[in-house]
Amino acid sequence: MKINRKHITVFEHQSIKLNQEIDGVMFDEHRLKALQGYYGESGVPYFSLIHNGIRFKEYVGVIQVGKTVIEVLPKADNAFVGKDEKKQWRDILIDMLFAVNVFDIHAPSSSTLKLKSNSILDLYFELFINEVEYLLHNGLIKQYRKNEGNVTALKGNLQFGKQIQHNLTHQERFYVRHTIYDVEHKLHFILYKTIRLLKQINTNVGLHSRIGALLLHFPEMPEIKVTEATFEKLVFTRKNQSYKKPIEIAKLLLLKYHPDINKGGNEVLALMFDMNKLWEQFVYVSLRKHKQTNTTVTAQTSKPFWKSEGDTRSKMRPDIVVNKDKADCVVLDTKWKNLNGFNPSPDDLRQMFVYHEYYGAKRVALVYPGVESLKSGGAYLDPKTSKEIGKECSVIFLSVEPRIKQWQKNIYNCFERWLNLT
Repeated sequence: MKINRKHITVFEHQSIKLNQEIDGVMFDEHRLKALQGYYGESGVPYFSLIHNGIRFKEYVGVIQVGKTVIEVLPKADNAFVGKDEKKQWRDILIDMLFAVNVFDIHAPSSSTLKLKSNSILDLYFELFINEVEYLLHNGLIKQYRKNEGNVTALKGNLQFGKQIQHNLTHQERFYVRHTIYDVEHKLHFILYKTIRLLKQINTNVGLHSRIGALLLHFPEMPEIKVTEATFEKLVFTRKNQSYKKPIEIAKLLLLKYHPDINKGGNEVLALMFDMNKLWEQFVYVSLRKHKQTNTTVTAQTSKPFWKSEGDTRSKMRPDIVVNKDKADCVVLDTKWKNLNGFNPSPDDLRQMFVYHEYYGAKRVALVYPGVESLKSGGAYLDPKTSKEIGKECSVIFLSVEPRIKQWQKNIYNCFERWLNLT
């Protein structure tokens, strides 16, 4: 089957204007109006509207408009310049998502890496397909459910009122309420609905036959309306634990899908990630992965900071706290931005000073991606004498490395030198 697939790749903070051609695709009025409709009156965090166009923010991932996939990639510096720049950043983004367990799957295989040259959206689709194929291979689980209706043999509880109402002239039938043990339950309703959605919106020819095979082999299920509450009510046990990851992907796809109310063929599906949060989590897991036994690394450690007369409390929550031998405390704040040779913002420096004081930290640092491996120094000054007061806020740049395992090791080695952990 031939699918008319259009693919546009841009970087974070980049703009797209009406009738602009990118990667051989014209950003026409239909695509612009679809994104404007998706933006709505309340707005979305992924992009802002500009005159006859849109400007992306610090979110990366994919937005599919009808059959057009707009891929937004991170770009912290000019580490990769040339024709492979987009591929390099795409691979880095996918590797970072794998490193922080966004793609923590039960059925990993080499096929999950084949789509690196395409998009995050394709990868999500294939991971979902892999998971459901894994469930089918191992056998779909059954659950008990209540059923009410006419049967030809008496079983369960006879509903006398409805028996008289429905079977007064059909004494060979019984209107009963009974329990059935089969595969028709909410987990499968959700998975089947997601498979049908993939059939509708998939633009990758390589996945088309596999989606068709899933529809052929997966039992047909009733249609259900899916909301946030649908997933909040699900309970995972040891028996159905293997369903957790495909259900998580299904939730992402079903709740992020916005059908075109005007039926113009421009439905929108957005799978986007905040690069600031992803960078924070990536630095955290990299430090945790290589830390020494006498060192603890914690993320988002909260401490009470202020209390009102009505007992309303405010908390202090730095990104990463590193402790050596339960004594030497170091506070790190990650920032996914390119300083372009400028100093950190005054607000960031003030915040780090508060961390220094409140946590009794030995040292604090702002952590950025960049071409330099390490840049230390930066002292706080006495407001009266303008002399250094013995507290510093370092600025650390971590160079981007295309080999993810080496990059994570380099991150810890950089901190090891700076923190003097050896």
